Amino acid sequence: MSIWKTLASKVVFETPWLKVRHDDVLTPAGNPSQYGVVEFKNRGVGVVPVLDDGRIVMVRQTRYAIGNQSSLEIPEGGSPQGEDWQHTALRELEEETGYTAREIEPLLTNFYLSNSVTNECGALFIARQLTAGAQHLEETEDIQVELHTFDDLLAMIRSGVISDALTIMALLYIAADRSRYNL
Repeated sequence: MSIWKTLASKVVFETPWLKVRHDDVLTPAGNPSQYGVVEFKNRGVGVVPVLDDGRIVMVRQTRYAIGNQSSLEIPEGGSPQGEDWQHTALRELEEETGYTAREIEPLLTNFYLSNSVTNECGALFIARQLTAGAQHLEETEDIQVELHTFDDLLAMIRSGVISDALTIMALLYIAADRSRYNL
């Protein structure tokens, strides 16, 4: 099997959250080419918070990168390298929704979100035994908490209302073995 070969690499843009690289490469066929790579400094983490009555705690917020559109999502955030993913999931749950969880279980870990252009990996969790509290939003967040049934969320995925990849992945993962998750 042939592989890509990096001839030169240059950082062309960097923020506290990501860096963009321009690479001169040889393709697996041996031809010279260029490749752009986005390297995330955090890993993506999401959590599906389930109330005792089976409703799911969701967040609605405006996302700048998609043209200031409203997005209905599970609580999500960045996990700095070295921080435990589960810790990040619990932190983001409390920050974005005000809820804390006494029980958390991994759904999927170590997957890539868009491996053709970025190295960002992620993890998804399900949380139960929730206790309500106060949100602790960052200045970039305009989050409204919403409660939805699992069936309503699946219908929103089918109709395109929910378009966030982590949310879709987590909810469809649960739907594939719904009886195990008691939803």
